[in-house]
Amino acid sequence: MSRRRVVITGAGAVSSLGLDLPTTWSNLLEGQSGAGLITKFDTEKHTCKFACEVWDWQSAEHFPKKESKRLELFTMYYLVAASEAMKASGLDMDNQDRTRAGCILGTGIGGIQEIEASKILQRARGADRVSPFFIPKIMANAMAGQAAIRFGLMGTCYVTSSACASASHAIGIAMRTIQYGEADIMLTGGSEAATSELGLAGFCSLKAVSTRNDDPKRASRPFDKDRDGFVMGEGAAALVLEEYEHAKARGANILCEVRGYGSTDDAFHITAPKEDADGPVRAMQMALTDGGLNPTDVQYVNAHGTSTFLNDKIETAAVRRVFGDHADKLAVSSTKSMVGHLLGASGAMELAACAMSIRDSVVHPTINYETPDPDCDLDYVPNESREVNVDCAISNSLGFGGHNTSLVIAKI
Repeated sequence: MSRRRVVITGAGAVSSLGLDLPTTWSNLLEGQSGAGLITKFDTEKHTCKFACEVWDWQSAEHFPKKESKRLELFTMYYLVAASEAMKASGLDMDNQDRTRAGCILGTGIGGIQEIEASKILQRARGADRVSPFFIPKIMANAMAGQAAIRFGLMGTCYVTSSACASASHAIGIAMRTIQYGEADIMLTGGSEAATSELGLAGFCSLKAVSTRNDDPKRASRPFDKDRDGFVMGEGAAALVLEEYEHAKARGANILCEVRGYGSTDDAFHITAPKEDADGPVRAMQMALTDGGLNPTDVQYVNAHGTSTFLNDKIETAAVRRVFGDHADKLAVSSTKSMVGHLLGASGAMELAACAMSIRDSVVHPTINYETPDPDCDLDYVPNESREVNVDCAISNSLGFGGHNTSLVIAKI
């Protein structure tokens, strides 16, 4: 049986650069940094004191008080992004077979904000003071369940959790669900709200985050020789995937086609990437083969690009191995240089950026690129956006646990 084609018909975002996708995308193109000193908690004892918070967020502006008490922050972020994506898609679910519509989402950490707050409450006031909403709020699958309820999605519904590859895994599996005829519509993407006192402390102890506390906006510098770690980010991105004929029949505004998906593992170390770059190489090759594409068909790579020493070096080597001489013709940039590392949501945010690049024929820059690294020798679109006719783009997500994912999207 031939596989069905899958397209993106709606997208939405919540980030440190804006509470919707148009604002986020505009600020990405302008090379704006979303980083700043943390306002959510006291960072006196943290080695890193900044992050890419969702600065303008007010739960009361999006949810009634009664509802917000039942939702953890990562779920709220996703529901706002998903509402934007569903509206952009033009779908009227009252006229759809809801059993043919599902939801697969990704998160790396889930409800850590509520876990921390409830542990403090339990110690101070006793176990019987913990909210009955505690478990339904913190469970990673809460956002998928809540999204299904909100939009009436009665098909397959669950969450993937694979660190920084979570949302990309979710999108890839959602694509497969449509390709194999199990659904016509899939809401997908990811969310993360791990900028918490405990969450940041853990990454500080790992020495994974930048400590450029005197200049947060210049701290995330993927592929730059002076990079010293990633900047924590938070937010969500949502995508509506749809079977091509289904979308065409209702006159949908199609952004692009999801062509290929690759997923591998290093089987090497729980946090460090394997230096031979074999895992990312195989993931990219699988995604291209899956989409029936050659390396020369690609114009743009949205890199995982974390601003950590090993990741950027190894990802560069992987791109060179996959694309050969064509690597020198690629535009490569890192969304994380501006919105920070959204952990389990990063793959969704970055694929949304790729979709915008295809739509608008422009790619956003990698900001804070100042000192070239001999081990990172690609065209990283330094500091200013660039007009590029993007017919095909590939997005990489490389996560703790050795997880490597690649997604390929293209003009329809």
